[in-house]
Amino acid sequence: MEEPKKPPRKGRKPPEGNKRQFLTTMDPDVIKAVKLVAIEEDTTASLILERAAKEFLERRNKKSAGS
Repeated sequence: MEEPKKPPRKGRKPPEGNKRQFLTTMDPDVIKAVKLVAIEEDTTASLILERAAKEFLERRNKKSAGS
């Protein structure tokens, strides 16, 4: 007799590629705005925040190099 199939596991999917989870605390209005932009751009909030962090770090590094 066949065993019944298990239902799919619920919860978050693991990150793609060589990525790690990073937990932070933000203002609820900022979180909502980022999520709305993610929907509008058909992307994820994680990718938007990663892009923003990379741009910040690039600007910071350029400023440091110019000092």
